[in-house]
Amino acid sequence: MKKILFIILSLLTHSSFAQKVEHPNVIFIYADDLGYGDLSCYGATKIQTPNLDKLAASGVRFTDGHATSATCTPSRYALMTGRYPWRKDGTGILPGDAALIIPTDKTTLPNLFKKAGYKTAIIGKWHLGLGEQVEKNWNEDIKPGPNEVGFDYSFIFPATADRVPTVFMENHRVVALDANDPITVDYVNKVGTDPTGKEHPELLKQQSSPNHGHNQTIVNGIGRIGYMSGGKMARWVDEEITTTFLAKAQQFIETNHQSSFFLYFALTEPHVPRMPATMFRGKSGLGLRGDAILQLDYTVGQIIKQLKDLKIDKNTIIVFSSDNGPVLNDGYEDEAVLKINGHIPAGQFRGGKYSILEGGTRVPFILSWPGTVKPQVSEAMVSQMDLLASFSKLIKQPIPNGDAPDSENLLEAFLGKSTKGRSVFVEHASTLAIIKDGWKYISPSDGIAYNKLVGIETGNSKQPQLYNLKEDKSEKNNLAAKHPNLVNELEKLLTTIKQKE
Repeated sequence: MKKILFIILSLLTHSSFAQKVEHPNVIFIYADDLGYGDLSCYGATKIQTPNLDKLAASGVRFTDGHATSATCTPSRYALMTGRYPWRKDGTGILPGDAALIIPTDKTTLPNLFKKAGYKTAIIGKWHLGLGEQVEKNWNEDIKPGPNEVGFDYSFIFPATADRVPTVFMENHRVVALDANDPITVDYVNKVGTDPTGKEHPELLKQQSSPNHGHNQTIVNGIGRIGYMSGGKMARWVDEEITTTFLAKAQQFIETNHQSSFFLYFALTEPHVPRMPATMFRGKSGLGLRGDAILQLDYTVGQIIKQLKDLKIDKNTIIVFSSDNGPVLNDGYEDEAVLKINGHIPAGQFRGGKYSILEGGTRVPFILSWPGTVKPQVSEAMVSQMDLLASFSKLIKQPIPNGDAPDSENLLEAFLGKSTKGRSVFVEHASTLAIIKDGWKYISPSDGIAYNKLVGIETGNSKQPQLYNLKEDKSEKNNLAAKHPNLVNELEKLLTTIKQKE
């Protein structure tokens, strides 16, 4: 009898384990403005990121992993929808009061998991708009937002840390609202009596860079983009943003660790304003930007530790990446340039944030699934946009026809079972570029070739550009004149993809 009971229990346990493996937890950790060369596992020598190094050593570290775009909002749009952002108007960098740009009636990354029975959450930066219009009442529930596109739970700030409103939102409502101190937000006209960075630079604890626009309403001693009044109790303290997000993420994991969950953990590092907690200040030797990267690495380490403590690390996939390439001077005088100390944020690549060159979209990209995915380095070309179709295959949740049209199923590559990734990929900045079989064609553009404001090559040129990325990763040798047929072929292919819907 005991033997029969043992067999039954074994079968039940095995069945339960098989079901969990079929539906592993998934945590997507998204850094903000982190470059390919910002991590020691990607070759950085002036800064050490031990937790992310361990994550990379435990799974697949991609050397050809991409965001779709060289700026944040469009990359996040593509991640969520599986659709190139340049197909839709209004997907550029959004102001803090923008309306929601993610469709509520299409398949998104979170509702894919939700339909499969997962508990879903976003914690961190959103920057994809809220509500149905720009004009909104910040003192009441604001819909639609993250909850309407597939997240059971959301704890976010609306846009970026350098834009108002500087508040947290839990589900549909601003945290710590005070009816006697209502919030007003305006991106055109000054509201209220709060001092601005332009009028009172003596009040700033971190000066704004000239001509960047970060000189409007002062919150926590920092000038922001946009005007805000009210909500004094609700305003965050910059140095506590990351620990607040971490606590909320850990709470969600603890609450849901016995079921399958999907967590989109969107961090703010190393985006401006860089205001890391005191424990990280001065530790990197690279100024506040380097200190913020150390804070990012620590945060990832705390999530990994929690998974191990809960004994769910082997049933949890962690994907780590960044929304675009790096930038040093992006609005504040925080010594990021002065204290660069030989560090190369984009690694071997030209360009960075805002650039069509590889430094704009080629970013750190790591997938770890201990016990299932073998540690390795992969040269497969993959995009964050492909996670939607790939996870659809993994959790056996089909995508309706017409949804996620640009997302490709690269599950075998993501799991390290194949070195074959995308054969064609379109990169997006102020112009478009297409990569096929290692060749990259950049469309001619009238834009500036060098952005003096941020100190980054844009890659714009009035002439067509063609690079052999297999031999020339730094895009130094324009071969367009030598290969006119290939230029024409790639130009036609790009036109065909642009016309596809």
